[in-house]
Amino acid sequence: MTRILFGCMLAITLTVIATGQTQKEWTDQAQIEFLREYWRVPIPLQGKPPRGWSASEVSLAPESCGGCHPRQLEDWRTTVHSRAVGPGLLGQIPGLLRSEAATAEVCYSCHAPLSEQQEMISAGGRFRRNPQFDPTLQSKGLTCAACHVRNHQRFGPPRRDGSLESRKPPAQLPHGDATRTPAFERAEFCKSCHQFEADGYALNGKPLENTYNEWKDSPYPAEGLHCQQCHMPDRRHLWRGIHDPEMVRSGVEVELHLNQKIYEVGDKLEAKLILTNRRVGHYFPTYVTPKVILRMELVGSDSKILLDTVKEEVVGRQVTLNLDREIADTRIPPRGRHTFNYSGTIDRTGLKLHAVVIIYPDDFYARFYEARLSGRLSTTERRRFSQALHDTRTSVYKLFETEIQL
Repeated sequence: MTRILFGCMLAITLTVIATGQTQKEWTDQAQIEFLREYWRVPIPLQGKPPRGWSASEVSLAPESCGGCHPRQLEDWRTTVHSRAVGPGLLGQIPGLLRSEAATAEVCYSCHAPLSEQQEMISAGGRFRRNPQFDPTLQSKGLTCAACHVRNHQRFGPPRRDGSLESRKPPAQLPHGDATRTPAFERAEFCKSCHQFEADGYALNGKPLENTYNEWKDSPYPAEGLHCQQCHMPDRRHLWRGIHDPEMVRSGVEVELHLNQKIYEVGDKLEAKLILTNRRVGHYFPTYVTPKVILRMELVGSDSKILLDTVKEEVVGRQVTLNLDREIADTRIPPRGRHTFNYSGTIDRTGLKLHAVVIIYPDDFYARFYEARLSGRLSTTERRRFSQALHDTRTSVYKLFETEIQL
């Protein structure tokens, strides 16, 4: 149970980050060092705000940010980030806080990384109740402040024209303006929640979460393509991924090939369903949570599936529920492909070949919630896990489907 949620780092203290660097000073090394300090988690309590700040400037709520950044707020509301603290996480956290508070802290490090979002805070390895815990802020998941606020200071990318300086003096701008750095445009900015460290949890020699390294080992770094260019196009705060059919269709291609055009009874049918990772910047799918099913079957003239002709293959990283063993890894590397071969005999007239690619974005979680619901739970836990299971089941969609008359 302690290793179910992914994308977390151990908690260490964030030191004060120097501001006022000029564009010339933001070397690659300076950006990496900045990010190393910036993403020490949990993000420490913000502390006392600057004198004279308004309530909205002090607030960490996304809605307060939306007063000046409405488009970013509306985009964020549509994302998985905004739902990072959902019923599945909340079903697990109370038990962890009672017996494994350090594990809960690790999970929160990505799902709700602000200290103000966490019921307990640690000091010297000991946990105590957090007097500044904000349950409403916790429910917002991965918020604007998690990425943009440290010690009440605001941070962000360069202006669209590449400038690191504002057109007005900081004193004339809300919250004293922001420190701007190109580090926000690097793949490393996403790394702390999308990559386990080299000594972190691994199966079969591969970190359980390995997305950054998959990108780093791909052709895309040499081409200057980072996470943000696909997942935040035009700087929009969308972060579309495996849950979004159009995003997936923009990154992969599906082709169906048959060995001939016209068939007669007794002919041998041979087909290939090819799934190509054309533009995804990492393995498809990344993580152990999704599953992709490639399936082909014959359909009779009565539109009923001939069950003995059904064949399917799984594309994904399959692991056991307790995360102690990798069963198989059939994921597709960047610009690689998976070919599913199908064969059968035409034994009657009027047959059709049905081919489909189905995406299960939350397959691992669905299986995990099913297992939890089969055990003994409190009323609250059962309600939360039931809702989580419903949410994961409704995320399934067909990426590709076709039916060909034979």
